[in-house]
Amino acid sequence: MKDSSPRVATWTLLGLVVFIVAYFFFTHEGLYDYDDYHYARLAHELAAGTFQVNPDAEHLLIEPFRERLLVFAPVALFYRLFGVGIYTTTLWPLLCTVGTLVLCWALYRRRAPLVAAGAMVLLGLHYFMLTLSNYLYPDNILMFWALASASALLYGRRESQQHPRRWGISFALLTLAAFLAKETLVFYLPFYGGVLMVDLFRRQHKPFWLASLGAGLLLLLGYLSFYYLYTGDALYRLHRIEVANVYFQPKNYLGAQHGQLLARLTWQPLASFLGAGLGVALLLALVAAVSPARRLPEARFWLWLAVSAIACYWWGSTSLEQYNPITLTPRMMTPLLPPLCLAAGFGLREALQHRLYAGWLAMGLLACALLLHNSGAVVYAGASVCFAGMFFLHHPERVSPLLFSRLPLMTLLLLAAVLAIRPLYFMAKPSAFSFFEQQALIRQYLPDTAQGTVYVDEHLLEKVDFYYGFSPVPTLVYRRYESADSLPLATEKPAWMLVNRSTLTNPELTRQLIKYTEPEVLARFPHRKLVAQKGKVSLYQVFL
Repeated sequence: MKDSSPRVATWTLLGLVVFIVAYFFFTHEGLYDYDDYHYARLAHELAAGTFQVNPDAEHLLIEPFRERLLVFAPVALFYRLFGVGIYTTTLWPLLCTVGTLVLCWALYRRRAPLVAAGAMVLLGLHYFMLTLSNYLYPDNILMFWALASASALLYGRRESQQHPRRWGISFALLTLAAFLAKETLVFYLPFYGGVLMVDLFRRQHKPFWLASLGAGLLLLLGYLSFYYLYTGDALYRLHRIEVANVYFQPKNYLGAQHGQLLARLTWQPLASFLGAGLGVALLLALVAAVSPARRLPEARFWLWLAVSAIACYWWGSTSLEQYNPITLTPRMMTPLLPPLCLAAGFGLREALQHRLYAGWLAMGLLACALLLHNSGAVVYAGASVCFAGMFFLHHPERVSPLLFSRLPLMTLLLLAAVLAIRPLYFMAKPSAFSFFEQQALIRQYLPDTAQGTVYVDEHLLEKVDFYYGFSPVPTLVYRRYESADSLPLATEKPAWMLVNRSTLTNPELTRQLIKYTEPEVLARFPHRKLVAQKGKVSLYQVFL
């Protein structure tokens, strides 16, 4: 199968979609934290007709979630069509994850199938992108709309484009859609401005930019007018972000971490990229930058967008009033992934066709593996072996003509297998939250018709109304375990205790939220009777 065949990209896309959907179901943990619960609640408000643009007249709230309409509005539609549930809550991020791969496929399945296949493999098997496919977080949603925006800019300015004005308007609409998903779309704006300046200097693509700037101005005026009408503040969203920066100051680089600022601005971002598994894509993008691929206009487009976005991530600020870099967590890197992986796709094509680049990649990836000294090093070591094999075998005199012609695709398949190691490991692991077992017990033994008091952990307490479709259950009161010592209990009504051993032993929760163990909980309720158990979740009736 040659690079000129679109089947390379199509079969890659199909295989990755199957893998992503399997990952979605095998690793689903229900609601993860406050963020996805809050977005789900906003979706329910929108579906129920109780949503308010500004419920905080005194500006006391600091969360920026309500302004990210493209995160929860589609979920509200799913709630209206299918009801409130964990799969209707997380279907939207799954669709955006798959949609991002579809955009890569649509851009290059005919022009450069190996580029499309490589970009999709690097993006679709990136572990932290996969982890966000089954949580209602804005990051993969932003990733889809940001790539759609950048693709409209690229496609609308192609020399063969017959409808530049339509694509100019589409570019403006898609850029606004990305901003309505998450504010970190601003990582792309310096590059967009640079492309505009270059086109103005060269006097190119005038119809595209006239349509784009005209539509963008109208959309911006409409957006600002909307917030002025409902809040009296045209810059309401910006001001909310600034308030959030002040509120979270103890946790950011302006507060307790101010001593880490120099490291944050120098070596820490690169270390975070390597730790997140982006070293493969970074090295392949570097190959694209130093190889003949850099002379291709579309390779340069994605390279410069990746460089610009990484620079904003590395040195940019989350505030206009004070300098505060963004936190170095993998999910904050998702806007960087599409341009980086597409640029890496061009580099991968060069490496698969020229053994010298494969040799340098093998050494670079081996260095990454030696630097990490953890389980993530397995991926770098495996990728290094793939390119080392390509380097030694990519010689017509050493292998048969048939094997030689298939060697690039074989290397691509091996690279995909290496990148899939970490996702497959987590697909095989037991649940860390036991959400579905907990949900089954609540539905069977604690329905909305039940009465009494239920003692639970804090992780469940702050999200318990989700299990009832966000509808209040006045006859059933949920309380913390500790409240049994201080709050009176109606003796004529039953009392229950739900113990989820997964959450009680989950390191992500026990570091801050949960400060007790299962034996301590059981000791608090010595008079109890086991009612039901599913996996690591037990329901007791307690007698106080």
